[in-house]
Amino acid sequence: MGYIQEARGNHVKKKVEEALRSKMKQKALKECNHYSAKYAECAVGRTISVVWHCRKQAKELNECLHQYTNDSVLEEMKKNYVLEQERKDRSQL
Repeated sequence: MGYIQEARGNHVKKKVEEALRSKMKQKALKECNHYSAKYAECAVGRTISVVWHCRKQAKELNECLHQYTNDSVLEEMKKNYVLEQERKDRSQL
């Protein structure tokens, strides 16, 4: 299937996309909680120096979050949503 057909197949309303993005972010934060805690622990009592002192923890956190919050994850969530809606529509007939 071409990119345009796939994009049309995964098209959802803006509100649905926003809800899916929110769900995606929540899952990412849950999955990366360990890295968030490490970063927060490093940042305690720091202000400006957090930027360079906690660079390693920030990088680890961002890498983890990116695994769960990228375009391919969102497209997969849209695809699953569309398939679920189609299944619900067919079952109502």
